[in-house]
Amino acid sequence: MINTKVKAGALQLTLFIVVVIALLLASFLIFVHTYTQFNVQSNFVVETTQNANNGIQYALHHGIPLNDSTMIQSKDDDYKSLKITRAYWGLFEKISSVASIKNYKFEKMALIGGSQSKLNRTALFLEDNNKPLVLVGKTRIEGLAYLPERGIRTGNISGHSYYGDRLLYGSTRKSNKFPKVLSELEEHLEHIFTDEQTNFLDISKAQEFKNSFFEPLQLVYSPDEIRLEAMTMTGYIMIQSETRIVVEASSNLKDVVLIAPTVEIKDHVIGTFQVIATESISVGENCKLHYPSALVVYNENIIIPSEQQTSDDEVIAITINEGSTINGVVFWYTPPKTRNYDPQVLINEKVIINGEVFCNSNLELKGTVHGTIYTSNFVARQSGSIYQNHIYNGTIIVGMLPQEYVGLPFESSKKGVVKWLY
Repeated sequence: MINTKVKAGALQLTLFIVVVIALLLASFLIFVHTYTQFNVQSNFVVETTQNANNGIQYALHHGIPLNDSTMIQSKDDDYKSLKITRAYWGLFEKISSVASIKNYKFEKMALIGGSQSKLNRTALFLEDNNKPLVLVGKTRIEGLAYLPERGIRTGNISGHSYYGDRLLYGSTRKSNKFPKVLSELEEHLEHIFTDEQTNFLDISKAQEFKNSFFEPLQLVYSPDEIRLEAMTMTGYIMIQSETRIVVEASSNLKDVVLIAPTVEIKDHVIGTFQVIATESISVGENCKLHYPSALVVYNENIIIPSEQQTSDDEVIAITINEGSTINGVVFWYTPPKTRNYDPQVLINEKVIINGEVFCNSNLELKGTVHGTIYTSNFVARQSGSIYQNHIYNGTIIVGMLPQEYVGLPFESSKKGVVKWLY
């Protein structure tokens, strides 16, 4: 019998190899476990983000209570939840969607408005007041037009006739009931001055303010005039005066809301903001308000002077002066309690509106609207005379408005995303 002796070094080598293999196997198991956990967590993050997106889409197609939260619980997994909150920010809805999966949470927020049909979009809706629409000068209307029963014809003002080769570059339908915006929007605008806020900003101590829409609302308030000069304000900030707000060209406003009885926007102002007034808004020359801006005058109790009354007081109107461009909505609403011949919305020459103009009173159009006009009546003031339901050198072309545009929320319109908030 042969005895074989194993050297001690060989045994140590064997043990070393066993330990190395064990460590490699352990490392592999840890790697597999870590990868699996990371993959699960990544899937949770992706699913949470997707659920937040689904919450916005759900709000576009389902009724969500205003100023309240709606919880949507998962049918299969009780550790998944979705909370949707709806409120208003100026003229538009503000939708917040918060998705949660275990300890993971993701919130998405958007401004929501009304979108038109992509086909055969409306260029003009003129209420039927038993008067035809009269076109004079270089007036041009392109798109679908809802017109009074008496139709459309040419006219003459101070020796100027209509210079187009067609009355309308599009189709016509009979105008019936005047379009109605969402009733809850009207209620919101009516009570916007009575909303109580608690987080106040002192603009005398700084010149730049930023506030995310995911944070509580910040308010600048004064019972007296507020003058925004050399001031930068961005985000979820409301500026409210009980008398008057003046916006200087040196200011830089983005996504904020201005509230006052009267608001004056000086020449050369550039920004993106909404203005809500109860009496008047004036926009100076060569201003540019980016989308989605809004100029809103809403007052159910205002009394417009009749044609027999004369006054030296400030005219109650939305006035947009030469060279300015508004990307968004121009909105005037007051109960037509008395008849008058003054324009409540005045769009001067060389003005461009890319969006919608809504006026349930008198509108004087001298500039260009790339989009849609809804009005009760046109007026044209020339050579000391006032012409009813006349358009003189005005232009309405709905085809120039991008298909993606989302604006005024009507009772019958579908909802769409105006802008994603930050």
